[in-house]
Amino acid sequence: MNREPDFLEHLRAELSGGRVWIDRAIVLCYATAAGLFVVGFTLISDWMFAHFQRVYGRWPWVVLLTTPLITGGIVWMTRRYFPGAGGSGIPQVKAALHPDLPHDKRFSFASLRLTLAKIGLGAAGFAAGLSIGREGPSVQVAAGVMQHARRWLSPGSTIDGRALLVAGGAAGIAAAFNAPLAGVVFAIEELTGRLETRSSGLIITAIVLAGLVAVSVFGNVSYFGVIHVPRLGWDLLGPGLLVALASGAAGGLFARLMSASLTGAPGHFNTWRARYPVRFAAGLGLCVAIIGLATGGITFGAGSEAVKQMLRGHDELTPLYTLLKFVATWLTAWSGVPGGIFAPSLSIGAGIGDALSVIGNADLAPALIAMGMAGFLAAVTQAPLTAFIIVMEMVDGHSMVLSLMAAAMLASLVSRMISRPLYDTLAEYMVGRARA
Repeated sequence: MNREPDFLEHLRAELSGGRVWIDRAIVLCYATAAGLFVVGFTLISDWMFAHFQRVYGRWPWVVLLTTPLITGGIVWMTRRYFPGAGGSGIPQVKAALHPDLPHDKRFSFASLRLTLAKIGLGAAGFAAGLSIGREGPSVQVAAGVMQHARRWLSPGSTIDGRALLVAGGAAGIAAAFNAPLAGVVFAIEELTGRLETRSSGLIITAIVLAGLVAVSVFGNVSYFGVIHVPRLGWDLLGPGLLVALASGAAGGLFARLMSASLTGAPGHFNTWRARYPVRFAAGLGLCVAIIGLATGGITFGAGSEAVKQMLRGHDELTPLYTLLKFVATWLTAWSGVPGGIFAPSLSIGAGIGDALSVIGNADLAPALIAMGMAGFLAAVTQAPLTAFIIVMEMVDGHSMVLSLMAAAMLASLVSRMISRPLYDTLAEYMVGRARA
């Protein structure tokens, strides 16, 4: 028969394992460092984009020169020196965790060197005014930091490289969004498919420490503030269903475009991209600059400020501007620069919700905007649990848990009828190229 645990016996065992405590201390230090790196990336990116906005506000037309030049320079640096730093960062971490990837290739997708490159090149993308986010790259940034801890652990340590990668990726999401619960769900839904008992403590510890670092710098506030919605009833059903279906279809189309563009699908444009990557990127940078000028600068950057304004009742992204933000984000990703799609996806989803809010009660607009955010992000990533929890924590929308969950689930279902899972597709493509 199983006997009850002996407290003193367990205490002696814990205290006798001196090297185990050293390993734990090393991991704790690296988890804190991961949070610091994500915070530093956030501060540098915000400073770079603020500088871009000052230049744009004074000389708007100069972006027709600076944006393509910086975009071309970023792609040249990425391809020549840091090929593993291009793109979002989430597919790279998934590729590093892929069972078919040779162990010696893992550092091609997550390392301290790539972390530093991701921060510098990602921040340069904000200086160019590209339609990118920093949340996806934060996953690779934090994972690269945590991966580095393995070299200092004892040979017999039970903490392996895979657990460190997952913990780093989850910590990156938690610190970037100030959403610790989303970090846990992201680790389960997007990175591993399950949370192993032996690594769950490591993952949660990394999330807590990285989150505490972010909170100590930015404060314990919701990313988009607090939305105020009236008592939700049956009058939300029709508009909410329409928002979920529209965001699901739009997100599925976006994921399909991204998959075709970034996996080298046959076509004239991808042929040009493969042959002249820097010139192709500069041309797409010029297109992004033209779109930004046509929209009065709204489509530049992540789009977070536009979402905040919409939640306050201001129509920042009209239907046309939402479409142009969609195009600008796709073109930016296609160029190959290091940059994420989480934040731009939230702004596109918010625009969809705002556009469809005209058919319902005006008081329901904030709720429909939040549902559009959850729906579009869920459709793009096909990770509905992560999407709705991120949005819930970002808008402090605990009163909308069921509505956000339903919108994310339905949008993800619609997306699966249109596109393969985006991050899985990109990760498998990266693994295939690494093994070739």
